[in-house]
Amino acid sequence: MQVIPTINADSFEEIQERIKLIESYTDPAKGGINWVQIDAADGTFTKNTIWHNAGDLLSIETPLNIEVHLMIDKIEDRVEDWFLAPVKRIIFHLEAAKDPHFVVKKCKEAGKEVGVAIGPDTPWTRLVPFYGRVDLFQILAVYPGLAGQKFIEESLEKISDLRKNCPDAIIEVDGGINKETAKKCKEAGADIVSAASYIFNSKNIEQSINNLKCL
Repeated sequence: MQVIPTINADSFEEIQERIKLIESYTDPAKGGINWVQIDAADGTFTKNTIWHNAGDLLSIETPLNIEVHLMIDKIEDRVEDWFLAPVKRIIFHLEAAKDPHFVVKKCKEAGKEVGVAIGPDTPWTRLVPFYGRVDLFQILAVYPGLAGQKFIEESLEKISDLRKNCPDAIIEVDGGINKETAKKCKEAGADIVSAASYIFNSKNIEQSINNLKCL
């Protein structure tokens, strides 16, 4: 199981600190982490606001691959703000796009990997038209925005159905991830889990990463 630590932070300083922390676990003997996810929310698509200043990322230097999970509305008009060198993958919400195919096209033209995310109330069938056209699907197992929410068990059926109908898709699950829910996600067909609280609130980050990787 691939593990991507998720940074859900109020300030860029905290993002920098957590990226540096995760860099210590790029060694295969210490977890072999090579991706980190940074969440961005400006209160348009979500009820809350967290860090969302794309320009800050220009100062980032890290061996980690960065994916940004954009929980922002009117994504067609704003996705280009995130076409920055440190960003390797952009994940946007289907619910926040009027023309998601346009967003996918723009990301590809910019040389970025692209993922399409759906929240708990969106059926998995809405992802099917993007099968083979995007780099991954993200199933959000909590409501967008706030960290520390409880995993929504109904997400497992969504993962399973998506896997059966899109057998070669890469499926990432984000939200409410811990050792128990990650195991269920893997059994349902997920390839990647993204975890924030379970990793960063742990007293032993290396052990928490390995708990997820070694399922």
